Amino acid sequence: MRPRSHAAEQPSTFAPTYPGKEPLLDLYFAQFLTGLANAASLFLVASGLSLIFGVTRIVNFAHAAFYMLGAYLAYSLTTRWESALGFWAALLVAAAIVAAVGTVIEMLLLRRIYHAPELLQLLATFGVTLIIEDLVRLIWGPEDLVGPRAPGLEGAFNVFGHQLPVYDFVLIGLGPAVLGGLWLLLNRTRWGTLVRAATQDRDMVNALGVNQKWLFTSVFALGVFLAAFGGGLQIPRDAVSHFMDLSVITEVFVVVVIGGLGSIPGAFLAAVIVSELNAFGILVMPGISLVLIFIVMAVVLVVRPFGLLGKPMPKSRTNLVTSAVWKPLGTSARLAAAVLAIAMVCLPLVLGSYGIGVAAEVMIAVTFAISLQFLMSVGGLDSFGHAAGLGLGAYGAALSVRYFALPMELALFVGPLLAVAVSAIAGWFCVRLSNIYFAMLTLAFAQIVWSVAFQWVDVTGGDNGIIGVWPSAWASSAQAFYWLTLAAAVLTIGVFRHLTFSPFGYALRALKDSPMRSASVGLSQQKVQHLAFTISALFAGLAGALLAFQKGSVFPDSLGISTSIDALVMVLLGGFGTVSGSVVGAVVYKTASIWLMSNTDYPRLILGVLIITLVIAFPEGIVGTGARLMRWWQSRMTMAKTIRQPQGQRQGDVA
Repeated sequence: MRPRSHAAEQPSTFAPTYPGKEPLLDLYFAQFLTGLANAASLFLVASGLSLIFGVTRIVNFAHAAFYMLGAYLAYSLTTRWESALGFWAALLVAAAIVAAVGTVIEMLLLRRIYHAPELLQLLATFGVTLIIEDLVRLIWGPEDLVGPRAPGLEGAFNVFGHQLPVYDFVLIGLGPAVLGGLWLLLNRTRWGTLVRAATQDRDMVNALGVNQKWLFTSVFALGVFLAAFGGGLQIPRDAVSHFMDLSVITEVFVVVVIGGLGSIPGAFLAAVIVSELNAFGILVMPGISLVLIFIVMAVVLVVRPFGLLGKPMPKSRTNLVTSAVWKPLGTSARLAAAVLAIAMVCLPLVLGSYGIGVAAEVMIAVTFAISLQFLMSVGGLDSFGHAAGLGLGAYGAALSVRYFALPMELALFVGPLLAVAVSAIAGWFCVRLSNIYFAMLTLAFAQIVWSVAFQWVDVTGGDNGIIGVWPSAWASSAQAFYWLTLAAAVLTIGVFRHLTFSPFGYALRALKDSPMRSASVGLSQQKVQHLAFTISALFAGLAGALLAFQKGSVFPDSLGISTSIDALVMVLLGGFGTVSGSVVGAVVYKTASIWLMSNTDYPRLILGVLIITLVIAFPEGIVGTGARLMRWWQSRMTMAKTIRQPQGQRQGDVA
């Protein structure tokens, strides 16, 4: 049983005590104050992330993990330092400890990848998140923890008949105070001047002799401190749990994007907007309260891509290392692919029912990963919301079975078609942006769909999901369903290899490599990329529909940000720029995840270490590294053969 948080013990501000017997304006004012209190801690976390991205250009997915770690450390210290002074000292000390941890991580890991593409940085910080999540479980256990209230601030003020906690008013004052402190630090100190200069032009700062390494380290430490302090401030209001990071990371990204990447005042303004939307959404429009903030985020990105108070960012470092030169498969490669396909068909002959089930899930992951690989490597579109296609396909298939009693064969068409229909509308807006702004708009699109699935309880079942989605009789056995998923994976591989070397694929690659030259010869970037976005969603939807029948159920988690990150990990783990890379990455990542979950107590920690090791040592991915080693070996063999030849023969070859 989950422990009650202190927020649950306090009088609710979301509904009047006597409905209909008090002025509505009083209720709205109380709700407005509640929103301001929530905005304070959200601003602290978002300002740290915005500051880090503005200077280092790192999309720090681990930022929410530092927020969670700060909350746990603050819990441990506040339960020992019970005085009023001790409470606030505990919050500051906990934040300082987490900042020191962040500094070590920055020096040992992030310094090595500052000039790497943003996607590799995202992958590395995702590995850090996995490690911190399991370390928290190892140290504090899996149960939620309820910390003490702030000493001396346990009471409540009566505001127009509503009891608002005194602690909320402290937070309302703390937010502007931190904003003012950051403004003074950035505008009235030499360090702040350097930080603002690095935000605008890092190369110029480096040319002036400033030590960029230590500047970046100090910025990262300050950003982590703010996140951890924000986590500690939540102790008197909510239970501390290992779900804290995932619950806050999405809202933090929303705040940073709406306010403007790298803008601290923008983060404050956006934190207020998001918090008030949450507060009044629950009160006025509870059925769509979760959707509101993502709709606002999408509108801001479409109208003003760099945010309300942000400035345009320099071009992203999207040139990931590819594993090989683009070329169709040769005769030997085709033969090897055919032999591998035959071996995969025979796989059920050597595996048990559990192994066959795992193999089917891996094949679904392969289909999902290839659809993203095509969008990224051929289309040059880095999506942070690819889970939308998967989830829409899953829900489309499940709803067609539940409400229309369609057989699996038709549902496997309905799911992908729903993904295509919705993605075609969203893609029309998304492809008008590029780089990090495109990625963030796809994230907003995925979160809008997730919010609808989560809150449209009458249709989707909400958090309870849709259950009883079973395959047809002919595919009910583990072997038959595996062969179905294998056929889907082979079809997906064949389609995307064909598209890659078709005129459409060449047009996509031309637009990615040289947009201006492509436009001069008549290629329409938006039309071509929109079509690629829709095709990618079609096959992601196919993977989702198969997943629904493989699991027998669908839940909103299939649309979550963690599912999109899984797809990115599979693509980058195998190797960017080749279909075989996404296949290998999906097989390795999915198999390792399932095996670690079943056989170890701390699977996230091990997986996180493996991901970080691959990012640092093998940035080309598994396939890319193998191809590089093969080319190295061939060059060595050629050199050795040349050396062993007689001198006269070598001279004749030269002549």
